[in-house]
This record gives sequence, structure tokens and C-alpha cells, in this order.
Amino acid sequence: MTKTTQARLKREEQIKQLQNECKLLIQKERKEKNQARTKRLCTRGGAIEKLLPELATFTDEQFDIFVKKVILSAQTKRIIAEIAAVNPEPPAEPQGGISFPESQVVTIFEPAEAETDVEQA
Repeated sequence: MTKTTQARLKREEQIKQLQNECKLLIQKERKEKNQARTKRLCTRGGAIEKLLPELATFTDEQFDIFVKKVILSAQTKRIIAEIAAVNPEPPAEPQGGISFPESQVVTIFEPAEAETDVEQA
């Protein structure tokens, strides 16, 4: 085997090793993203149940209906727009749990408005 052939084979082996390393890094990145998403969903779901403990007794279907009606309400859209205007750049990676300082706690519905939004949804 010539030196050129040996050098080529060595380079091909290095390329294979780098490709395998790249695949492993991609898998690790996906796993980290999935873990971060799972943590974020659990944290946010826990925060909702902390504020509204009766939601823990809802079936998945009832919870789905509740979430859709709340999220699609005009009042919720106004609140989201207000919060986004104050903090237009969300953090790249959420840190820790969700806390609710008194200045951030908002009454989402006034009693009369809640009935109207529920009927429309």
C-alpha cells in the first residue's frame, strides 16, 4: 500500500469518526432540548395548579376546554400584549421555577366578563 493510499484511508477514518461524533452531539442536543421543554411544561403546569388547585381534579378534556377558553379570550390577549410590551425579549433558557411577585399577579377576568367570554368561546 502506498503512502498516499494510507494517508487517504487515515483521513477517511477520521471523517467517519467526526461524523459519528457529530451525530452523538446532535442526539445530545435534542435530548437537552426535550428535557428543558419537559421541565418548563411541568413548572408552568405546577404554577397553574398552584393558583387554581381545583384544576387538578379536571379530566384532560375539561382542562383542554378550560385552557382554550381562557387563552382565546380577548382579556388574555390584552394581558399578553401588555406583558410582551414590557418584556419583548424572553429569556433564552428559562431558569428555575415560576414565582408570582404581587406586582405581576393579574385578575384575568372580572366576574361579568368571565361569563361573557365563556359563552362566546
